[in-house]
Amino acid sequence: MKLLIVDDSLIVRRAIERTLARSRFTELRTASNGRLALEEFDRFQPDVVTMDITMPEMDGLAAVDAIIRRAPATIILVVSALADKSTAVEAIKRGASGFLLKPVTAQSIQEAMEEVLTD
Repeated sequence: MKLLIVDDSLIVRRAIERTLARSRFTELRTASNGRLALEEFDRFQPDVVTMDITMPEMDGLAAVDAIIRRAPATIILVVSALADKSTAVEAIKRGASGFLLKPVTAQSIQEAMEEVLTD
């Protein structure tokens, strides 16, 4: 399986990458905003995407919309600091498979990923 990690924070991208690098993913790539995520998505065709919401150039919800239009079977785990319930509900409505609240830990990332991959 291939994973695309999308977050404007290098620290968060690296934390997710380190946590999931030794899991079931054969290849991982990253992007720092929604626009770059779509470019990388088109080149890479990942099976799974982790997606931040608040990013420059294109936010995560718009990127989720675009990815789901391109490939409806893509599994998207939204990883966001936006703690309001409406954001999580909106992400799921748009096609995300799950929602993880920041700050994240290695354990919370692994658990959330297992959950979306087994649904």
